[in-house]
Amino acid sequence: MSGNTLTRLDLSEAVFREVGLSRNESAELVESVLKHISDALVRGENVKISSFGTFNIRDKNARMGRNPKTGEEVPIKPRRVLSFRPSHLMKDRVAEGNKS
Repeated sequence: MSGNTLTRLDLSEAVFREVGLSRNESAELVESVLKHISDALVRGENVKISSFGTFNIRDKNARMGRNPKTGEEVPIKPRRVLSFRPSHLMKDRVAEGNKS
């Protein structure tokens, strides 16, 4: 793994080592999975990965915000946002990592 960030290259390398596909096939598999996930999110679908978590798309309404530097009110346009909610198993795994 490169530093403290898991990258696409790291994922495809892990698939290469653990599954036994070629490096090119491993990279294509990772790209395909990520494309399926992102396409579903673009369509507004939720993506639930068992024992990992759920990606949700939410629509946020327009509202008035405030520029923190000037205090000036600024309109914020309606938009879609992506959120992630980890599963209880993932939360537990992460918490266990903190105890080491």
